Amino acid sequence: MTDLPEIGTEVYVQSFKHDGSLHRTWCKAFVLDITDDYIVAVTNKAWVIEHDGRKWFTREPAVCFYWRKRWFNVISMIRKTGIYYYVNMASPSLYDGEAIKNIDYDLDVKLYPDRTYQILDENEYALHAREMNYPEEIRRIVETEMDRLIDLMYDGKDPFNNECIEKYYHQYLKMNRNA
Repeated sequence: MTDLPEIGTEVYVQSFKHDGSLHRTWCKAFVLDITDDYIVAVTNKAWVIEHDGRKWFTREPAVCFYWRKRWFNVISMIRKTGIYYYVNMASPSLYDGEAIKNIDYDLDVKLYPDRTYQILDENEYALHAREMNYPEEIRRIVETEMDRLIDLMYDGKDPFNNECIEKYYHQYLKMNRNA
């Protein structure tokens, strides 16, 4: 494993499935911060390539938290109507000199500006758990981390509050002006 990426650089982000297949790639993420807990990066007008080759362009800037010890990552999309959070239940993220990488475990949570949330893809999780033979330990970790995640969202802990996201987004704008 290589050192962590440098703040102010652009990196790829790659998400895999449990069977090792590539799930999704973000072609650029601008690194803003690195802590013992997470890597913060912004995706803005970035190409995303799906496992089947489909490509799409991100529509709005997003402050992303790639947790290094937790089993999820957070994409905070900044829209005119507020900040929307999309959380992927995934293995802890690592950086290998090429990209920030993790394994996607299907379950997702959407948190809306009014603080309501929706759990997504439960059927996909159940199907892939059977098809890819997720070990019982992984399933237990993912489900326990989902409960912890919901508590963090409910309590408005970082990054699930506007102040945290706005701070990082303003830092991104300032760094880009100076680049």
